[in-house]
Amino acid sequence: MKFELIKERFLHYLQIVKGASDHTLRNYSIDLKEFQNFFTPEELEQVHKRSIRRYLSHIHQKGLSNRTILRRISSLRSFYRFAAKEKLILKNPMEDIESPKREKKLVTTLSSQQIDLLLSQPDTDSYLGFRDRAIMELFYSSALRLSELIGLNRTDFDSHSFLLNVRGKGKKQRRVPITKTAAQWLTDYLSHSDRHNETKEHKPEIDSQAIFLNKWGRRLTARSVDRKFAQYLKASGLSEKITPHTIRHSIATHWLEKGMDLKTIQMLLGHTSLATTTIYTHVSPKLKREVYEKTHPRA
Repeated sequence: MKFELIKERFLHYLQIVKGASDHTLRNYSIDLKEFQNFFTPEELEQVHKRSIRRYLSHIHQKGLSNRTILRRISSLRSFYRFAAKEKLILKNPMEDIESPKREKKLVTTLSSQQIDLLLSQPDTDSYLGFRDRAIMELFYSSALRLSELIGLNRTDFDSHSFLLNVRGKGKKQRRVPITKTAAQWLTDYLSHSDRHNETKEHKPEIDSQAIFLNKWGRRLTARSVDRKFAQYLKASGLSEKITPHTIRHSIATHWLEKGMDLKTIQMLLGHTSLATTTIYTHVSPKLKREVYEKTHPRA
């Protein structure tokens, strides 16, 4: 079967059977397209191990990051495993192809004081500034991913029990508690008098389902949130490397420092594997010191 047809069936399988997110599907499409573009149509129909190694050598020479290379290999591994299982190819060319070791990078986190500085940047006298503060409060309260936050609907927020219904990776749902402070900001934003008014800064609400709206009254996008964060970071003087995801890392670390167990943090973050959550034990100077003092014979 032609590579393009197998690719279509594979992406359909990921979407319908595995429930992959749009982000995941987009990454697979990009990776497989890059792979296609490297070969001639004739070469693509008879890919073998030497072909794979030649392609891997090519992407290494391009200077791609270790993380990108690992993702490309993972995409090809999943693609050819599917093709072999469905008997769309005779032999899986990815068998015995090893992946380079993943670089272990420590996540960036903010202190409580830096979080306070960041949260103080939006002008809450304006409707859009009030929205941005509510977003930051919710990020720090619940450690949501950006995609999870912008996907929230009004019906996902229980203002009485301070719970959110969150749709995470792979469309998995989880219930996440939020603080009373974040719940109040969210409630006040949803009932803000300017939400249904048109001003020079924004249009009235058009999307009545979405919690967070852009200035046109429609659901806020991830790109818009990133852009607003960049503005607030510049104003605060904090590192430009900080992103909305940094707040997720920060609160997870703060939870751990306050004594929350890893299993609970895993559940709140929506991590499939506990191993992913354990990274936060390595980024906290406070935790490092506590471990040192508990284990060093002369401490």
